[in-house]
Amino acid sequence: MTAEPAVTSFAALHHRPGEPLLLPNAWDHASAAALAARGFSAIGTTSLAVAAAVGLPDGEAATREHTLRLALTLGSEPYLLSVDAEDGFSDDPGEVVELARQLWAVGVVGINLEDGLGATEPHAAKIAAVKNAVPGLFVNARTDTYWLGDGDEADTLRRLAAYRQAGADGVFVPGLTDPGRIETLVRHIDAPLNLLYSPAGPTVPQLAGLGVRRVSLGSLLYRRALGAALDAVADIAAGRAPGGTTPSYDEVRALERSVSASRSANSSA
Repeated sequence: MTAEPAVTSFAALHHRPGEPLLLPNAWDHASAAALAARGFSAIGTTSLAVAAAVGLPDGEAATREHTLRLALTLGSEPYLLSVDAEDGFSDDPGEVVELARQLWAVGVVGINLEDGLGATEPHAAKIAAVKNAVPGLFVNARTDTYWLGDGDEADTLRRLAAYRQAGADGVFVPGLTDPGRIETLVRHIDAPLNLLYSPAGPTVPQLAGLGVRRVSLGSLLYRRALGAALDAVADIAAGRAPGGTTPSYDEVRALERSVSASRSANSSA
């Protein structure tokens, strides 16, 4: 699989009216392979899970190398991979560019860059630097006005407009669930709007009707997996058989074989 068709395909997934890209987020090879086996052609990573898996804090630029290691593991697989890179793990646009180049080199087609409610201009500078150095990489520019702030609509629009002007291919506003405000952003931003799915918010069909082009699951699947593990051990301790779906040993081993086969095919292509 060559880089250009992959990137073109990933961008196209954000431009299907009424059919947003539902992007599940994986945290290791097994979770990504299982999602791909269910038919997902594009998969993201989640910074919370990457950090939690190694006992490091999320959102504090502590997991750059772990993120790269995961991208190296997943980037050659037969699905489109977008990486959650926090704020690029640096305030220096040059260092963020180097990260982007490394991700691109291992087959990643998209990157999330979050502003953490910091100043707009430095974040826009990172986006511009990445797009100038790696123009094919789909940059999803995230603002945290609803995730960390009070949801100021004017500030959200100002930030997203600046990131779009810097070259962002898509914009991401986690924490926003109000239908009226979603419609406002869709009307005013000329880029695909990505929202974070919330069980308490609009459904995917409802988000599609509002004009949302990408719906990410973030850390939800990872947190659900942890919850299922805790529920299972509680059931076992209480003398009950655990409920829910449990892949067999052989099914998990099959995921291992699938990655070996795909890598062999890629190396001989």
